[in-house]
Amino acid sequence: MESRTERRIRAIQGHLVPATDESLQRISANPTAGEFLNGQRYSVVLPEKLQTGKWNVYRSTLSPLKLVNTFQDHAEIVTLHDNFLHAVETFQDYKYLGTRIRIDGTIGEYKWMTYGEAGTARSALGSGLRHYGLQPGACVGLYFINRPEWLVVDHACSAYSFISVPLYDTLGPDAVKYIVNHADVQAIFCVTSTLNTLLSFLSEIPSVRVIVVVGGIDEHLPSLPSKSGVTLISYSKLLGQGRSNTHPFCPPKPEDIATICYTSGTTGTPKGVVLSHGNLIASVAGMTHSIKFHPSDIYISYLPLAHIYERSYEIMSVYFGVAVGFYQGDNMKLMDDLAALRPTIFASVPRLYNRIYAGITNAVKTSGVLKERLFNAAYNSKKQAVMSGRKPSPMWDRLVFNKIKDKLGGRVRLMSSGASPLSPDVMEFLRVCFGCPVVEGYGMTETSCVISSMDESDTLSGHVGSPNPACEIKLVDVPEMNYTSEDLPHPRGEICVRGPIVFQGYYKDEVQTREVIDDEGWLYTGDIGLWLPGGRLKIIDRKKNIFKLAQGEYIAPEKIENVYAKCKFVAQCFVYGDSLNSSLVAVVCVEPDVLKDWATSEGIKYEDLGQLCNDPRARAAVLAEMDAVGKEAQLRGFEFVKAVTLVVEPFTSENGLLTPTFKIKRPQAKAYFAKAISDMYAELSTSDPTPQSML
Repeated sequence: MESRTERRIRAIQGHLVPATDESLQRISANPTAGEFLNGQRYSVVLPEKLQTGKWNVYRSTLSPLKLVNTFQDHAEIVTLHDNFLHAVETFQDYKYLGTRIRIDGTIGEYKWMTYGEAGTARSALGSGLRHYGLQPGACVGLYFINRPEWLVVDHACSAYSFISVPLYDTLGPDAVKYIVNHADVQAIFCVTSTLNTLLSFLSEIPSVRVIVVVGGIDEHLPSLPSKSGVTLISYSKLLGQGRSNTHPFCPPKPEDIATICYTSGTTGTPKGVVLSHGNLIASVAGMTHSIKFHPSDIYISYLPLAHIYERSYEIMSVYFGVAVGFYQGDNMKLMDDLAALRPTIFASVPRLYNRIYAGITNAVKTSGVLKERLFNAAYNSKKQAVMSGRKPSPMWDRLVFNKIKDKLGGRVRLMSSGASPLSPDVMEFLRVCFGCPVVEGYGMTETSCVISSMDESDTLSGHVGSPNPACEIKLVDVPEMNYTSEDLPHPRGEICVRGPIVFQGYYKDEVQTREVIDDEGWLYTGDIGLWLPGGRLKIIDRKKNIFKLAQGEYIAPEKIENVYAKCKFVAQCFVYGDSLNSSLVAVVCVEPDVLKDWATSEGIKYEDLGQLCNDPRARAAVLAEMDAVGKEAQLRGFEFVKAVTLVVEPFTSENGLLTPTFKIKRPQAKAYFAKAISDMYAELSTSDPTPQSML
């Protein structure tokens, strides 16, 4: 006779996802989210509500029974202040903040401030702000790009329970003014260049009491009218005042607000994402379950500190006592900074990785037949070893790859990618050429950064890994786009996230908060995902940026733009289509040197790059190369663009075409390129818009 227990287990077995070679099926007790869980290689699957019998909630296998909210080895660290205190005590004499910029503005070797010195400066700054009347809970604006003082100010905010509010240098003056007023910012740290912007609307930001100029000299600062009620001082003077008027720390609690990060979005006014100390610690603590740094590591800081991706790396660096070297502030000189710093940890975005990939492949193709053959032989041999987990022959590194590794300083042991999808072949290329793990993560400001990330040992690409141990994920049906949890072979739907990493809400905006967080605490991300075998998440679509072509086919433009980004001629790409037309068109910002080299090889004469961009032969060459890249990526016939317009001017936040996180503002781009789009469709209407080769 079958026992009741055996019958129950057999009934539950019927609900389990069938085991594949990627999954490890087992049942075990789970007191937190139902009675049982189904383990896969990278995620476990739990029933959201036991009575429904639906197994749809995924967690990391690294912490399946409890969502992480603090560090494994240091449960006492529950705020950013605790994290920095721990670092100052543990790594007091270790290198922390490095810069190449001298006081006189010249560039030299990296000079370092230790953790202990940064701790002393943090206390002085916080005391200085208290001296000027700032109370716990006051908002402090940071209006300058990455440099050591940014992090020291941020640590001062944590120690004295102030709220840091990053002000993007690229947001433009109107958005900065809006944020300062919306958050009632009382003190702003800026540099000489951003000071002038602040002074231009000083009378319109009445909450501001103190403006501190980093790198400023008091004698050179303008005098403000006394009726303004604003004190204008240099950073060094504030440090001095704080040293002679020390105030005790005012430590925050985990639930207190640590920062308000304003996200630009592609439309409307900026939204203030409220993140608590507990949010940020949980997110980073979750990541430390799979990624370990060491005090011997060196990290380069060049991604904007105003963004959560870079912020979370800084919090993690502090926890492990990592040295952080800053770039000069000029992206064109980043390679020079990398050679001088020789970092071991390199975080970046697909935009830069695509450039590295295009630069290397282009150099190989133009290096001559013998060198190209050598590279291909080395690449294929090392790729086989890397993908099968074997140790590749060191000969290939000596002959070929060490020269490539030296581009990033020669010591990088871990690379990460975030902000937008990295194409699988670019990821494979980086793994082979640089000989280190390349992990891709997925996250957003509203989740304190990481929602999911790849396992370092996972050789499969084209996905964003398994859940951060600090959150759980489910997919919710989107019937209007034909995505459901019943889809075969993989469940699909809108990605929803719950756990201690989910933000507190949008500042002073209950309506928009309720639009994205439901009554059970699930955050609706707007991204469409599917579950691959083993519990890996793959992003396949975006709920908002979807449009239909005239024949009814749905288009996800970002996916197509990411494919075309690998084309050697393409620096940036805006793909457009609508329900009135049956095909796609694109506006391409060209790589100037590549287009000029092509023109020279074809014997085409031109006066300037603008004239060359308008040459029909140039457009045809770029479109042909894009078609080749599209075929390689297996785009479907209707996903190929059928006409291109070439432009010289890059898409930037200054001309209103990019958000500060480098995403295209689609409504603005449509308006900006309206004539070009109209002309392309007019041209297509007089010719056959669907070459058979693309179908």
